[in-house]
Amino acid sequence: MADHNYRTFLHWSADGGEGTKTYRSFARTHTITAKTKSGAEKPAIVATSAFHSLDHYNPDEMLLASLSSCHMLWYLHLCSENGVVVVDYRDEAEILLRLDAKGEGKVERATLHPRVRISSGDAKVARALHGDAHQKCFVANSVNFPVQCEPEIVGG
Repeated sequence: MADHNYRTFLHWSADGGEGTKTYRSFARTHTITAKTKSGAEKPAIVATSAFHSLDHYNPDEMLLASLSSCHMLWYLHLCSENGVVVVDYRDEAEILLRLDAKGEGKVERATLHPRVRISSGDAKVARALHGDAHQKCFVANSVNFPVQCEPEIVGG
């Protein structure tokens, strides 16, 4: 058996704006990178060790990026409806792919590690909204492996 761990890094910022003060006050644009990759416009390749390249995203990283992005978008939405003003959101997400002796594999789990900076609102509410975002995330609801969320809230 062999384990393959992949990480993606997501960043969203209010960029001098009002953050999640209202549902319409924040942009949904964000960046996602993986390890030393410089941007999301890199072509994808087959996810085997023979063809692995730090300059290309593999399907596992793209799946993880989708989980991270979907969770964040729901989270920002819920914060805007619950009086929590988010001004910065970063997630260093990780996914574990386990291969068996035949080289066949499956994703064992994904873990999101959002670090959220809020300018106003209740930090306890901000933390609890991650559970609500997880329940609403279309991608997390569509996969057959556990997706965990270990948030950190800063400010408030």
